Amino acid sequence: MRKKERADAVIEALEKLYPDAICSLTYQKPYELLIATRLSAQCTDARVNVVTKVLFSRFPSLEALSQADVSEIEEIIRPCGLFRTKARDIKNLSAMLLNEYNGVVPDTLEELTKLPGVGRKTANLILGDVYGKPAVVTDTHCIRISGRLGLTDGEKDPYKVEMALKKILPPEKSSDLCHRFVLFGREYCKAQGARCPECPLKEICKNPVK
Repeated sequence: MRKKERADAVIEALEKLYPDAICSLTYQKPYELLIATRLSAQCTDARVNVVTKVLFSRFPSLEALSQADVSEIEEIIRPCGLFRTKARDIKNLSAMLLNEYNGVVPDTLEELTKLPGVGRKTANLILGDVYGKPAVVTDTHCIRISGRLGLTDGEKDPYKVEMALKKILPPEKSSDLCHRFVLFGREYCKAQGARCPECPLKEICKNPVK
């Protein structure tokens, strides 16, 4: 089975398994998703959702965040880890959105990655979820599962995985597939303790965990 055929089979199977491809981060406004994704680095989405509820209640606008005392942001987001760097990025990206983008989150990867603390993974999530554009979000689930299923050749570098998947995924399906990888990775294709015997994709999988 060629990689494009394997990709089509994976997409079809995961669409049946998880009809709703939803982002697990909670947000109301585009900039809130941007900040939540920044906080999710080396932190669980569940914990981020608890923290952002407090953060966005205390600072309900970009203006409030841009004017906030960094130490107060740090105290709120401390449970997410790397809180000093993340707090500085949150304050600075809020100010940059106001000063350079009139408070509107940009809709291109080039502009998004100019924002403090925003890399390709975060930018692609915004492009897919906020703007409905083709995007491949290469988080740890995507990298791990793509390699196990044989959609990539086991690359670990996020950029290489993104480029490899873009060659074989239908653009209109790519963003939703990445959300489904998260759901599938949490339920079956776990980093530790993968449930291979029960896996609904075991007939497609190229590299089951031994």
